[in-house]
Amino acid sequence: MSKEPELGYEAARDELVDVIRRLEAGSVPLSESMALWERGEKLAAICQQWLDGAKAKIDAARGQEQGQ
Repeated sequence: MSKEPELGYEAARDELVDVIRRLEAGSVPLSESMALWERGEKLAAICQQWLDGAKAKIDAARGQEQGQ
């Protein structure tokens, strides 16, 4: 069973947008770019976990509706 993400979806998404903006600007040194990339990967995984959880809830609710 997967644990709940440490950040809420909106917070993770907002931070991910900031990471992408900084990487696209190209104004950070390579070592910082690598750290930002790694953080972006973690944030993207958190967002995906939230989205997967929401989809599972929707699928479950649809299943209950069809079962009635």
